[in-house]
Amino acid sequence: MSIIFLMTAITLRGQDVTATFGEASMAAGNGGMYVLGGWALANLAAGAYGWAAFEGEKKYFSQMNLFWNVINLSIAGIALYGNYSTDILSMTGEDLLARHLKTEKLFLINSGLDVGYMGAGFLMRHLSAKSEKRADLLMGYGNAVILQGGFLLVFDMVMYFIFRDIRPGIIEPVATVINQESIAAGLRIIF
Repeated sequence: MSIIFLMTAITLRGQDVTATFGEASMAAGNGGMYVLGGWALANLAAGAYGWAAFEGEKKYFSQMNLFWNVINLSIAGIALYGNYSTDILSMTGEDLLARHLKTEKLFLINSGLDVGYMGAGFLMRHLSAKSEKRADLLMGYGNAVILQGGFLLVFDMVMYFIFRDIRPGIIEPVATVINQESIAAGLRIIF
């Protein structure tokens, strides 16, 4: 019910609020994807170097960091492409709000997955002590997954709070104005 009210509030206030909200949401998303892409590029370079230069556990640590960040760079690139090819001025307030809330929720869900990644990394480290053939691989991969999961946990939580904070800054004043008008209209009907 409150989401319908907020979407209506954005629509009723006009294009200025919609454009401001859309620009703030898009800027936050783009900024986050630049951070993720920068992290990915740094890890790709370090991973490629480490894979070639080191042996044993460090080699596998570098290898997993490289593999992991191919995915991170792909996610950042696809998201940036999608954001830059979106015309926010042609979108309705409802569309912008739905897109914003979906992204906000995605960051929160990803935070839970990040905890799972870290747990899997700790499991790999634990299993490395019991493996004679794969001890270096499990330890190196485990450490890399813990590192990547830890970074992503911090990243996703920060992005969630940024997106959550954008929403009240743009939507709540509109909702307050609309709510006051609704109360006044309701009182006129009663009296």
